[in-house]
Amino acid sequence: MAKNFKDLSEREILALAISLEETDARVYADFAAGFKADYPGTAQIFEEMKAEEDEHRRKLIEQYRRRFGEHIPLIRREDVKGFVHRKPVWMSRPLGIKTVRRQAEIMETETRRFYERAASKVTDASTRELLGDLAEAERKHVTLADNLQQEYLTQEVETQEEKAHRRLFVLQIVQPGLAGLMDGSVSTLAPVFAAAFATHSSHAAFVVGLAASVGAGISMAFAEAASDDGSLTGRGKPLLRGFVCGLMTAAGGIGHTLPYLIPEFRTATAIAIIIVAIELLAISWIRKRYMDTPFLRAAFQVIVGGVLVFLVGIWIGSS
Repeated sequence: MAKNFKDLSEREILALAISLEETDARVYADFAAGFKADYPGTAQIFEEMKAEEDEHRRKLIEQYRRRFGEHIPLIRREDVKGFVHRKPVWMSRPLGIKTVRRQAEIMETETRRFYERAASKVTDASTRELLGDLAEAERKHVTLADNLQQEYLTQEVETQEEKAHRRLFVLQIVQPGLAGLMDGSVSTLAPVFAAAFATHSSHAAFVVGLAASVGAGISMAFAEAASDDGSLTGRGKPLLRGFVCGLMTAAGGIGHTLPYLIPEFRTATAIAIIIVAIELLAISWIRKRYMDTPFLRAAFQVIVGGVLVFLVGIWIGSS
Protein backbone atom coordinates (compact mmCIF):
# COMPACT_ATOMS: atom_id res chain seq x y z
CA MET A 1 0.00 0.00 0.00
CA ALA A 2 1.35 3.46 -0.93
CA LYS A 3 2.58 5.63 1.93
CA ASN A 4 1.67 9.27 2.52
CA PHE A 5 4.49 11.71 1.84
CA LYS A 6 4.05 13.38 5.23
CA ASP A 7 4.80 10.06 6.93
CA LEU A 8 8.22 9.63 5.25
CA SER A 9 11.36 9.90 7.36
CA GLU A 10 14.32 11.99 6.18
CA ARG A 11 16.12 8.76 5.30
CA GLU A 12 13.18 7.66 3.16
CA ILE A 13 12.90 11.08 1.52
CA LEU A 14 16.53 10.94 0.40
CA ALA A 15 16.15 7.35 -0.80
CA LEU A 16 13.05 8.35 -2.79
CA ALA A 17 14.87 11.36 -4.28
CA ILE A 18 17.69 9.10 -5.47
CA SER A 19 15.17 6.74 -7.05
CA LEU A 20 13.38 9.64 -8.78
CA GLU A 21 16.61 10.93 -10.31
CA GLU A 22 17.59 7.44 -11.47
CA THR A 23 14.17 6.94 -13.06
CA ASP A 24 14.17 10.34 -14.78
CA ALA A 25 17.69 9.77 -16.11
CA ARG A 26 16.65 6.43 -17.60
CA VAL A 27 13.54 7.99 -19.13
CA TYR A 28 15.64 10.69 -20.78
CA ALA A 29 18.05 8.00 -22.01
CA ASP A 30 15.09 6.12 -23.52
CA PHE A 31 13.89 9.33 -25.20
CA ALA A 32 17.37 9.93 -26.61
CA ALA A 33 17.65 6.36 -27.90
CA GLY A 34 14.21 6.53 -29.46
CA PHE A 35 14.98 9.76 -31.34
CA LYS A 36 18.62 9.13 -32.25
CA ALA A 37 18.03 7.60 -35.68
CA ASP A 38 15.48 10.09 -37.02
CA TYR A 39 15.84 13.18 -34.77
CA PRO A 40 19.50 13.43 -33.68
CA GLY A 41 19.17 17.07 -32.55
CA THR A 42 16.35 16.26 -30.15
CA ALA A 43 18.21 13.13 -28.99
CA GLN A 44 21.20 15.28 -28.02
CA ILE A 45 18.97 17.49 -25.87
CA PHE A 46 17.78 14.49 -23.87
CA GLU A 47 21.34 13.16 -23.56
CA GLU A 48 22.31 16.45 -21.89
CA MET A 49 19.27 16.34 -19.60
CA LYS A 50 20.14 12.76 -18.64
CA ALA A 51 23.62 13.94 -17.66
CA GLU A 52 22.04 16.60 -15.42
CA GLU A 53 19.88 14.00 -13.66
CA ASP A 54 22.93 11.76 -13.14
CA GLU A 55 24.74 14.65 -11.43
CA HIS A 56 21.73 15.25 -9.15
CA ARG A 57 21.70 11.56 -8.24
CA ARG A 58 25.41 11.65 -7.40
CA LYS A 59 24.94 14.59 -5.00
CA LEU A 60 21.98 12.89 -3.32
CA ILE A 61 23.93 9.66 -2.83
CA GLU A 62 26.80 11.59 -1.25
CA GLN A 63 24.38 13.24 1.16
CA TYR A 64 22.70 9.94 1.96
CA ARG A 65 26.01 8.16 2.54
CA ARG A 66 27.15 10.94 4.90
CA ARG A 67 24.03 10.69 7.04
CA PHE A 68 22.78 7.12 6.81
CA GLY A 69 25.54 4.87 5.48
CA GLU A 70 25.89 2.72 2.41
CA HIS A 71 22.58 0.86 2.16
CA ILE A 72 19.89 2.73 0.24
CA PRO A 73 16.40 1.21 0.53
CA LEU A 74 14.44 0.88 -2.71
CA ILE A 75 11.58 3.37 -2.52
CA ARG A 76 9.86 4.01 -5.84
CA ARG A 77 7.53 6.81 -6.84
CA GLU A 78 4.59 4.39 -6.96
CA ASP A 79 5.25 3.55 -3.29
CA VAL A 80 4.30 7.10 -2.25
CA LYS A 81 0.91 8.75 -2.72
CA GLY A 82 0.64 11.87 -4.84
CA PHE A 83 2.75 11.04 -7.88
CA VAL A 84 1.17 11.05 -11.33
CA HIS A 85 1.12 7.69 -13.11
CA ARG A 86 3.43 7.60 -16.11
CA LYS A 87 3.02 5.33 -19.09
CA PRO A 88 6.32 3.45 -19.62
CA VAL A 89 8.34 4.74 -22.56
CA TRP A 90 8.64 1.27 -24.10
CA MET A 91 4.83 1.14 -24.31
CA SER A 92 4.64 4.52 -26.06
CA ARG A 93 6.31 3.71 -29.38
CA PRO A 94 6.56 5.39 -31.78
CA LEU A 95 7.62 8.49 -29.84
CA GLY A 96 6.21 11.87 -30.85
CA ILE A 97 8.50 14.87 -30.42
CA LYS A 98 5.89 17.29 -29.09
CA THR A 99 4.38 14.69 -26.76
CA VAL A 100 7.78 13.76 -25.33
CA ARG A 101 8.85 17.37 -24.78
CA ARG A 102 5.57 18.02 -22.97
CA GLN A 103 6.10 14.91 -20.83
CA ALA A 104 9.61 16.10 -19.98
CA GLU A 105 8.19 19.41 -18.75
CA ILE A 106 5.65 17.56 -16.58
CA MET A 107 8.44 15.37 -15.15
CA GLU A 108 10.54 18.40 -14.19
CA THR A 109 7.57 20.19 -12.63
CA GLU A 110 6.62 17.14 -10.57
CA THR A 111 10.20 16.60 -9.35
CA ARG A 112 10.58 20.31 -8.49
CA ARG A 113 7.45 20.21 -6.33
CA PHE A 114 8.74 17.09 -4.61
CA TYR A 115 12.02 18.82 -3.70
CA GLU A 116 10.19 21.90 -2.44
CA ARG A 117 7.99 19.81 -0.15
CA ALA A 118 10.93 17.67 0.94
CA ALA A 119 13.07 20.73 1.74
CA SER A 120 10.31 22.12 3.98
CA LYS A 121 10.06 18.80 5.85
CA VAL A 122 13.68 17.92 6.66
CA THR A 123 15.57 19.44 9.60
CA ASP A 124 19.19 18.73 8.70
CA ALA A 125 20.67 21.97 7.35
CA SER A 126 22.91 20.47 4.65
CA THR A 127 20.16 18.17 3.40
CA ARG A 128 17.69 21.02 3.33
CA GLU A 129 20.16 23.15 1.38
CA LEU A 130 20.74 20.36 -1.15
CA LEU A 131 17.04 19.76 -1.68
CA GLY A 132 16.45 23.48 -2.12
CA ASP A 133 19.28 23.66 -4.68
CA LEU A 134 17.82 20.68 -6.57
CA ALA A 135 14.37 22.30 -6.60
CA GLU A 136 15.95 25.40 -8.13
CA ALA A 137 17.85 23.22 -10.63
CA GLU A 138 14.62 21.52 -11.71
CA ARG A 139 13.04 24.95 -12.09
CA LYS A 140 15.90 25.96 -14.37
CA HIS A 141 15.63 22.80 -16.44
CA VAL A 142 13.04 24.45 -18.66
CA THR A 143 15.62 27.15 -19.40
CA LEU A 144 18.24 24.43 -19.92
CA ALA A 145 16.00 22.65 -22.41
CA ASP A 146 15.41 25.92 -24.26
CA ASN A 147 19.16 26.64 -24.37
CA LEU A 148 19.94 23.14 -25.58
CA GLN A 149 17.21 23.44 -28.17
CA GLN A 150 18.77 26.65 -29.49
CA GLU A 151 22.20 24.98 -29.53
CA TYR A 152 21.28 21.69 -31.19
CA LEU A 153 18.00 22.36 -32.99
CA THR A 154 19.13 24.76 -35.68
CA GLN A 155 16.76 25.70 -38.49
CA GLU A 156 18.41 23.10 -40.72
CA VAL A 157 18.10 20.38 -38.09
CA GLU A 158 14.45 21.26 -37.40
CA THR A 159 13.72 21.11 -41.13
CA GLN A 160 15.35 17.68 -41.35
CA GLU A 161 13.41 16.43 -38.32
CA GLU A 162 10.13 17.72 -39.75
CA LYS A 163 10.86 15.84 -42.97
CA ALA A 164 11.67 12.69 -40.99
CA HIS A 165 8.44 13.05 -38.99
CA ARG A 166 6.43 13.45 -42.18
CA ARG A 167 8.17 10.43 -43.73
CA LEU A 168 7.33 8.24 -40.73
CA PHE A 169 3.71 9.46 -40.73
CA VAL A 170 3.40 8.61 -44.42
CA LEU A 171 4.99 5.17 -43.97
CA GLN A 172 3.07 4.17 -40.86
CA ILE A 173 -0.35 5.77 -41.35
CA VAL A 174 -0.93 7.29 -44.78
CA GLN A 175 0.35 4.43 -46.96
CA PRO A 176 -1.65 1.63 -45.31
CA GLY A 177 -4.68 3.89 -44.99
CA LEU A 178 -4.50 4.95 -48.62
CA ALA A 179 -4.03 1.38 -49.81
CA GLY A 180 -7.08 0.34 -47.84
CA LEU A 181 -9.19 3.28 -49.01
CA MET A 182 -8.32 2.62 -52.66
CA ASP A 183 -9.05 -1.09 -52.34
CA GLY A 184 -12.32 -0.55 -50.49
CA SER A 185 -13.56 2.25 -52.73
CA VAL A 186 -12.67 0.59 -56.04
CA SER A 187 -12.87 -3.17 -55.53
CA THR A 188 -16.35 -3.08 -53.97
CA LEU A 189 -17.83 -1.07 -56.84
CA ALA A 190 -18.34 -4.15 -59.01
CA PRO A 191 -20.25 -6.31 -56.49
CA VAL A 192 -22.36 -3.41 -55.19
CA PHE A 193 -23.50 -2.15 -58.58
CA ALA A 194 -23.75 -5.65 -60.05
CA ALA A 195 -26.18 -6.58 -57.27
CA ALA A 196 -28.00 -3.27 -57.67
CA PHE A 197 -28.58 -3.56 -61.41
CA ALA A 198 -29.26 -7.31 -61.29
CA THR A 199 -32.00 -7.06 -58.66
CA HIS A 200 -33.08 -3.38 -58.73
CA SER A 201 -33.38 -3.84 -54.99
CA SER A 202 -31.78 -1.40 -52.55
CA HIS A 203 -31.81 -4.02 -49.81
CA ALA A 204 -29.95 -6.59 -51.91
CA ALA A 205 -27.35 -4.02 -52.99
CA PHE A 206 -26.85 -2.91 -49.38
CA VAL A 207 -26.38 -6.46 -48.10
CA VAL A 208 -23.88 -7.31 -50.83
CA GLY A 209 -22.01 -4.02 -50.36
CA LEU A 210 -21.83 -4.42 -46.58
CA ALA A 211 -20.58 -7.99 -46.85
CA ALA A 212 -18.00 -7.04 -49.49
CA SER A 213 -16.78 -4.04 -47.45
CA VAL A 214 -16.42 -5.88 -44.15
CA GLY A 215 -14.86 -8.91 -45.82
CA ALA A 216 -12.38 -6.78 -47.74
CA GLY A 217 -11.54 -4.85 -44.57
CA ILE A 218 -10.73 -8.01 -42.64
CA SER A 219 -8.71 -9.43 -45.53
CA MET A 220 -6.68 -6.24 -46.05
CA ALA A 221 -6.06 -5.87 -42.31
CA PHE A 222 -4.50 -9.33 -42.07
CA ALA A 223 -2.58 -8.87 -45.33
CA GLU A 224 -1.06 -5.55 -44.22
CA ALA A 225 -0.23 -6.77 -40.70
CA ALA A 226 1.48 -9.87 -42.11
CA SER A 227 3.40 -8.04 -44.85
CA ASP A 228 6.37 -7.09 -42.63
CA ASP A 229 7.12 -6.37 -38.97
CA GLY A 230 8.43 -2.87 -39.67
CA SER A 231 11.88 -3.52 -38.22
CA LEU A 232 13.67 -3.08 -41.55
CA THR A 233 11.27 -0.87 -43.47
CA GLY A 234 10.52 1.59 -40.65
CA ARG A 235 6.80 1.19 -41.32
CA GLY A 236 5.92 0.87 -37.65
CA LYS A 237 3.86 -1.63 -35.72
CA PRO A 238 2.18 -4.21 -37.98
CA LEU A 239 -0.96 -4.32 -35.82
CA LEU A 240 -1.43 -0.56 -36.14
CA ARG A 241 -0.87 -0.65 -39.90
CA GLY A 242 -3.26 -3.58 -40.24
CA PHE A 243 -5.92 -1.79 -38.21
CA VAL A 244 -5.60 1.42 -40.24
CA CYS A 245 -5.62 -0.44 -43.56
CA GLY A 246 -8.59 -2.63 -42.61
CA LEU A 247 -10.58 0.27 -41.23
CA MET A 248 -10.06 2.42 -44.32
CA THR A 249 -10.85 -0.51 -46.62
CA ALA A 250 -14.18 -1.07 -44.92
CA ALA A 251 -14.89 2.67 -44.85
CA GLY A 252 -14.16 2.97 -48.58
CA GLY A 253 -16.67 0.27 -49.42
CA ILE A 254 -19.36 1.27 -46.93
CA GLY A 255 -19.31 4.87 -48.20
CA HIS A 256 -21.12 4.07 -51.45
CA THR A 257 -23.09 1.21 -49.85
CA LEU A 258 -24.94 3.32 -47.27
CA PRO A 259 -27.15 5.11 -49.86
CA TYR A 260 -28.85 1.77 -50.48
CA LEU A 261 -30.50 2.12 -47.11
CA ILE A 262 -32.87 4.34 -49.11
CA PRO A 263 -35.70 2.08 -50.35
CA GLU A 264 -36.19 3.91 -53.67
CA PHE A 265 -33.66 2.25 -56.00
CA ARG A 266 -33.04 5.09 -58.47
CA THR A 267 -32.51 7.70 -55.77
CA ALA A 268 -30.16 5.41 -53.85
CA THR A 269 -28.13 4.65 -56.98
CA ALA A 270 -27.83 8.33 -57.94
CA ILE A 271 -26.53 9.21 -54.46
CA ALA A 272 -24.17 6.22 -54.49
CA ILE A 273 -22.66 7.37 -57.81
CA ILE A 274 -22.09 10.88 -56.39
CA ILE A 275 -20.38 9.39 -53.33
CA VAL A 276 -18.16 7.26 -55.58
CA ALA A 277 -17.02 10.40 -57.39
CA ILE A 278 -16.25 12.09 -54.06
CA GLU A 279 -14.30 9.04 -52.87
CA LEU A 280 -12.17 8.94 -56.01
CA LEU A 281 -11.44 12.66 -55.81
CA ALA A 282 -10.52 12.30 -52.10
CA ILE A 283 -8.08 9.50 -52.94
CA SER A 284 -6.54 11.68 -55.65
CA TRP A 285 -6.12 14.57 -53.20
CA ILE A 286 -4.49 12.32 -50.57
CA ARG A 287 -2.04 11.02 -53.18
CA LYS A 288 -1.20 14.60 -54.14
CA ARG A 289 -0.91 15.77 -50.51
CA TYR A 290 1.19 12.96 -49.08
CA MET A 291 2.64 11.00 -52.01
CA ASP A 292 3.69 14.04 -54.08
CA THR A 293 1.73 12.80 -57.09
CA PRO A 294 0.42 15.59 -59.39
CA PHE A 295 -3.33 15.87 -58.85
CA LEU A 296 -4.33 15.44 -62.51
CA ARG A 297 -2.17 12.33 -62.85
CA ALA A 298 -3.50 10.90 -59.58
CA ALA A 299 -7.08 11.70 -60.57
CA PHE A 300 -6.63 10.14 -64.00
CA GLN A 301 -5.15 6.92 -62.59
CA VAL A 302 -7.73 6.54 -59.82
CA ILE A 303 -10.77 7.64 -61.81
CA VAL A 304 -9.97 5.48 -64.83
CA GLY A 305 -9.58 2.42 -62.61
CA GLY A 306 -12.71 3.24 -60.64
CA VAL A 307 -14.81 3.87 -63.75
CA LEU A 308 -13.67 0.58 -65.32
CA VAL A 309 -14.66 -1.40 -62.21
CA PHE A 310 -17.94 0.55 -61.99
CA LEU A 311 -18.81 -0.23 -65.63
CA VAL A 312 -17.90 -3.90 -65.16
CA GLY A 313 -20.31 -4.08 -62.23
CA ILE A 314 -23.13 -2.50 -64.21
CA TRP A 315 -22.41 -4.72 -67.22
CA ILE A 316 -22.42 -7.92 -65.16
CA GLY A 317 -25.53 -6.84 -63.24
CA SER A 318 -27.44 -5.94 -66.40
CA SER A 319 -26.53 -9.06 -68.38
